[in-house]
Formats: sequence, C-alpha cells, structure tokens
Amino acid sequence: MSKLDLQFRPAEKGDLEALVALLADDALGQQREHNVHPLPESYLKAFDAIERDDKNLLLVATCQGQLVGMLQLTFIPYLTHRGSWRCLVEGVRIASEYRGKGCGEQMFEHAIELARRQGCSMVQLTSDKQRPDAIRFYEKLGFVASHEGFKLSILD
Repeated sequence: MSKLDLQFRPAEKGDLEALVALLADDALGQQREHNVHPLPESYLKAFDAIERDDKNLLLVATCQGQLVGMLQLTFIPYLTHRGSWRCLVEGVRIASEYRGKGCGEQMFEHAIELARRQGCSMVQLTSDKQRPDAIRFYEKLGFVASHEGFKLSILD
C-alpha cells in the first residue's frame, strides 16, 4: 500500500466543527460528544485553553486539503524516570473513509517525532476497552499495555 500524502499542522479554530464531527464518528463518540450546530461553548473554551497552553498541541492531519485525522499531545514533566518528560496522546481519530489506509500510522510517526524533539522519554496513551481495533492498532505500533488504567467520572 502506498502512503497517502498527509500534511500535519496545529488545529485552527475553523477546524473545530470538523474535529467534533470526527470525535463523534463512532458508537462511543456518539454517546460522549454533542455534535450540533452551533457547537456548545464548552468546545470553544476547551479549544482556546489548548491553543494557549504551550504544553498542549491539537494536531490535525490533512490529505489534499481535507481534514482526515486528529490527536492531542500533552507534554508532561515527571519526577519519576529520573525527572523525564512524557507525551500523553489523547483524542485520536481518523475519518472513517481513511481508516485502514496508513493515515493513523503516519500521524503517530509524526507525533512520536514531535515528542522526541520535546525531549520526551516516553509516549503514553489509553484506549477504551470497547475499542479492540484501536488497541490492536496501538500494539502494532509497538505500544505495550504495561499498566492498568483507572478513571473516575466526577461530573454528573
């Protein structure tokens, strides 16, 4: 399979509706997201906070000008592992018509390179156990399920 010509850039406010549509484009996302027009103010506030924070990057992948993927990188300093930095990956999505075409792999190659440039010693992520395809994808990239993750919802 030949690689698609993907371009990567920071997300722009004009991308926000397309990003929320990507986040809502599966069974779990449909439960979590509120993909309506106009978008709820909470998305705009979150986008502005991410954009202002130099330790966060909302990265988009485009192909021939079309937004086809996204993920968020957060760079975190740690005292553990000799005071190293980690890169946390969240909100990974590829447009349904581009899945299985190598876009996710290219996007992660780019994200991992950005983490290296930031001096990170580790890239980490979580994946919902209800997403077995995503889990297989991360394992194929070399990620190891080395820890058990826990979450506590504190909002009603």
